[in-house]
Amino acid sequence: MTRGGHFRRPQVALTSIRQVRQRRTAEARGRMTDERFPRRDFLKVTASTALTLGAGFPATAQTSASAPPSPAPPFSTARPADFILKNAKVITVDADFSIAQAIAIAGERIVAVGEDAAMATHAAAATRIIDLKGKSVIPGLIDGHAHMDREGLKSIYPSLGPVRSIQDVQDRIADLARKTKPGDWIVTMPIGDPPYYFNVPEVLAEKRWPRRQDLDAAAPNNPVFIRSIWGFWRHTLPLVSCANTEALKRAGITRDTVSPVDVLTIEKDANGDPTGVFIEREMQPIAELIWFRQAAGFTRADRARAMPMSAAAYHAFGTTSVFEEHGVANELLRAYKDAYRDGSLTMRSALVFSPNWKAVGGAPLGPLIEAWGGWLGEPALGDDWLKMAGLIVGIGSNPADVVRATASPYTGWAGFNYDFFLPRPKAKEVLLLLAANDIRAVSLAGTSPGMLDLFEEVDREIPLNGRRWVLGHISVLTPRDIERIARMGIVLTTHTNSNIYKQGHLWQERLPKERHREITPMRDLLDAGATVALATDNVPVSMFWPIWQAVAREGLAKERIAPEQAITRAEALRCSTASGAYLTFDEGKKGSLEPGKLADLAVLAADPLTVDEAGLRDVSATMTMVGGKLVHETANWHD
Repeated sequence: MTRGGHFRRPQVALTSIRQVRQRRTAEARGRMTDERFPRRDFLKVTASTALTLGAGFPATAQTSASAPPSPAPPFSTARPADFILKNAKVITVDADFSIAQAIAIAGERIVAVGEDAAMATHAAAATRIIDLKGKSVIPGLIDGHAHMDREGLKSIYPSLGPVRSIQDVQDRIADLARKTKPGDWIVTMPIGDPPYYFNVPEVLAEKRWPRRQDLDAAAPNNPVFIRSIWGFWRHTLPLVSCANTEALKRAGITRDTVSPVDVLTIEKDANGDPTGVFIEREMQPIAELIWFRQAAGFTRADRARAMPMSAAAYHAFGTTSVFEEHGVANELLRAYKDAYRDGSLTMRSALVFSPNWKAVGGAPLGPLIEAWGGWLGEPALGDDWLKMAGLIVGIGSNPADVVRATASPYTGWAGFNYDFFLPRPKAKEVLLLLAANDIRAVSLAGTSPGMLDLFEEVDREIPLNGRRWVLGHISVLTPRDIERIARMGIVLTTHTNSNIYKQGHLWQERLPKERHREITPMRDLLDAGATVALATDNVPVSMFWPIWQAVAREGLAKERIAPEQAITRAEALRCSTASGAYLTFDEGKKGSLEPGKLADLAVLAADPLTVDEAGLRDVSATMTMVGGKLVHETANWHD
């Protein structure tokens, strides 16, 4: 720990994969001891594994999916505290949802929670005793579907700012051109106002997109490319990107160029020449992957630089852990590994592996997945900071994804491989092999609507209850769906920002009124005993948005979306803390403020249990702590 308790982590060493496999074999035979791999041990991945993993991970002993969760590791609560936060409202989110007055932290763990007076025995000369003057303290929030890396990547390319006309766009491009060598690329973020980029191009006075001639006038000596948004930021189509004449030339786009898929249109003028405007009718961009990657690609250095910025943005709202449910491909795995090794990873990160099925080719799946079990099988490789947490599987095939996958190993904004979808028979084969090798399967209900049925087919052959398989991005669930989810012990993550806030009204239009209660049915799920973890999907980064959405059930037009499915604030906090810990087999270590658990917590600017409902989504953290170290603090946060 540095002076003031700020974050710094030592470099890690390497160890062999043989140790990890021997350890897993011993555990499977019931011969595990109480030893733990040292925090500094690290796995060196072999060349054969590097085909699909491409990065090394730290080794740890983690609770098996088929066994009860282990308690927090033995820890002396008698040691002097480094921090005592007193005169606070400590919302513990323990089994009783207890409210305490103070909390004491020593090293990376909590040593005491209780009344102010009870903390005296933990104080020493060096203890920082901070009077919070009634501020609320909560367990660190756990984002169940974060895409955390994207937030920092948004800063890699310059923003166009709040432009309101094509002249504004030209002025910004011209300013960038003055700072750029002739011939070098100028690439910007999309037109519109972040984070959603609503109302474009209508936000521009001309009510149209800039054409190549507009951009030529602003930067006659440079190729220019204005990126499209990642469609899930806004959840409306189309996506639009713009290029000038030189950019089109370098991309090889002429009047004769034909789009490889019907969802991507090369806009052309009356003479049949490209205008420089590309219109896409799917949520994930294609044009920049296949034509403009030379300009708009993220390098390994970009991803490394973006990771600390990403974590900082999430920490500002009290998030201390993320679950990367959509999967991470090799290049994103490397970015996490790089941040881990250089000590800049301040966010506890559980990563779902996104395999490159194209690279696998026709190799027999049995031996391959058995080999993957060496690092993906529970207990998967990793430690409390960085670990693997399953493998993503999707059903079906999309021609546009086939085109996107041609950019592999590059993945752009996604961070996951675009070809994670499989034909249904192949997907079932993979799922059965995952279950046989104790590898957790993760899937997204929104993109693979038949996956619950497939999980149930696997469950008939290999029982799933206790394995904590994951179904994410839930949208509409029937009572029978909920019963099956609860019976199989499937853990769910939600996408309230889409299915309630931005698209709830569309679901209400599509469904008969008697089925409206099936839209993200949080109340029914919790009443059925299902575990549900809330998630941001990156936009906005604050977990208090999904907390507010689960409580208020409010859509963009202020309408209430299936209000009978609202849950309480206490339940929403539990879904953002304890349920997130359960999602990653970490309920014995984090998710609540109790002695012996990791000191992951946040001091808040407002009380989430009493702030007015409209203000719940605006709650932020004045201080965030991960493992007893400050990773975010505002000026005078304890005043």
